[in-house]
Amino acid sequence: MFRLFISPIVVSLIALGAVYLWGGVAALVLAAMLAVLEVTLSFDNAVVNAKVLEKMSPRWQQRFLTWGMLLSVVGTRLLLPILIVSVVTFVSPWAVAYLAAYDQPAYAALLVGAGPAIKAFGGTFLLLVALAFFFDDSKEVHWLAPIERRLAKWGKFELIEIALVLAALVAASCVAPNAATTIVFAGLVGIILFLLMEYLTNGVGGVATSTARAGLSLFLYLNLLDSAFSLDGVVGAFALTTSLPIIVVGLGIGAHFVRSLTLYLVKQGTLAELRYIEHGAHWAIFGLACTMFVGLATPVPEWVSGTVGLACIVLAYISSRQHLRSSKRAAARG
Repeated sequence: MFRLFISPIVVSLIALGAVYLWGGVAALVLAAMLAVLEVTLSFDNAVVNAKVLEKMSPRWQQRFLTWGMLLSVVGTRLLLPILIVSVVTFVSPWAVAYLAAYDQPAYAALLVGAGPAIKAFGGTFLLLVALAFFFDDSKEVHWLAPIERRLAKWGKFELIEIALVLAALVAASCVAPNAATTIVFAGLVGIILFLLMEYLTNGVGGVATSTARAGLSLFLYLNLLDSAFSLDGVVGAFALTTSLPIIVVGLGIGAHFVRSLTLYLVKQGTLAELRYIEHGAHWAIFGLACTMFVGLATPVPEWVSGTVGLACIVLAYISSRQHLRSSKRAAARG
């Protein structure tokens, strides 16, 4: 399975070498730091992606690594922030792209200014992903059982997660009245896209009848999920450097490793063996969504959400290993 990581290793060496030739040691160090941060903060993303990737054919799994990488690097980490800044600031995309290429400090300032829209969209979408997992009354496996069993019972109430997210949006718009319109608009876009992806991926509508259509739907869902996870990280990257080439290379390397890790989890059957790891990932997503909403009122350091997410994954892993050992001992005695 090591071969899954050959491509990201080779690409990383080439990209970091190019960064070194372009900007020297300082640029190399910054790009490497961003890559490490992206991988460290994206374990929850990898676990959730792996659960979706299990449903895809081998051909679409490979496309997730190839076409998906192009969308991830060029789309999510380069073009999408430019489009969001354009919409929020009412400046043409071409003008924003010009700033990104030739006046990166000014572009960074605009991107930070678009933070409420990014946080509202990402927080809304990710909160729906987490709540949809926990508000499932057919779910039989529970990690934090006293909490998760009660949450699962809420799944009997149709669209309860939509109601709660709308309430969170209203509260966020009241806390940040200067950006209220932006927050509500971005949040509604997040809700609409989530419902659309749920419909297309057979979670609601049951329309993904062919293998090709199902693969395409899941592929789009994975890349939308990647955008919701990564946009806030793109903004945070500008706290380290305003150099767009360094940011794209660093985050792109991290994204490549995360996608290879996702496929590794699928090939190894890790999610089936570690029964609570998916639960930990969704608690991490819930924590990330909450920090995005809190970030609309007061700055939240990126390491806080990263630490919460990593802690959830590690604790779920430990619980899963303990359950696995207990099951093996019980089987040996029986």
